Amino acid sequence: MRRKLVVGNWKMNGDLARNRELLGALSTRVPDEVDCAVCVPFPYLAQARELLSGASVTLGAQDVSEFAEGAYTGEVSAAMLADFGCRYTIVGHSERRSMFGDDSALVGRKALAAMRVGLVPILCVGESLEERSSGRTEAVLRGQLDAVAGIVGASSLSKLVIAYEPVWAIGTGQAASAAQVQSVLSFVRGWLADRTPGADDVRILYGGSVKPESAGPLFGLPDSDGGLIGAASLIAAQFLGICEAARIAWQDNVRQFEGLK
Repeated sequence: MRRKLVVGNWKMNGDLARNRELLGALSTRVPDEVDCAVCVPFPYLAQARELLSGASVTLGAQDVSEFAEGAYTGEVSAAMLADFGCRYTIVGHSERRSMFGDDSALVGRKALAAMRVGLVPILCVGESLEERSSGRTEAVLRGQLDAVAGIVGASSLSKLVIAYEPVWAIGTGQAASAAQVQSVLSFVRGWLADRTPGADDVRILYGGSVKPESAGPLFGLPDSDGGLIGAASLIAAQFLGICEAARIAWQDNVRQFEGLK
């Protein structure tokens, strides 16, 4: 049975003092039943690694270079992230796609670079409001997923975490409905099942203005394995509330599983 995973994406936020306070609050209070990670800006990886030493919260990055090493000024390689103790790295976030030109082929190469050193890529996929309104959600997601699968190979798909983040719900305060989310998560699960025998092992997250009050219904969906959390991950009480919602959803899953025996 897949454990719930809650990942905080700090984006370009934080400073040494605020990081210390936030990570100090998280390090001893995340429920044991939930897997938790924080993806912090590159300059704070060393601080976060030190503050999370011995804690159950795992470290991650927000992006990674497609290149292993060399004359690529400003880039950060997967090996460097691993050297700082990262377990995860986000690839293909909608802000990277829309603002910095990361197309799906580049996202696939970044995912492959991460896998080569043992990092787990959190692959973000999602559609814009115009794409959803025109009925192209599944076609858009299929294109994003197919591009990455073509680069990392079907045998490596089970090593991904996939995060569905509808672009129209990121940072807008407008979360997708539970029915909308489950429809997409089910589509992604089916896409995986057609390509890898490990489809049931892949954790699929939802990201898009998740708050403690909305997390429970979203995490309780049949194909939901947790969330990729933006703004709420910067506020300890909210992030811990989301982790608690994940714990309750996990316990409900366990009870249902045991009831089927």
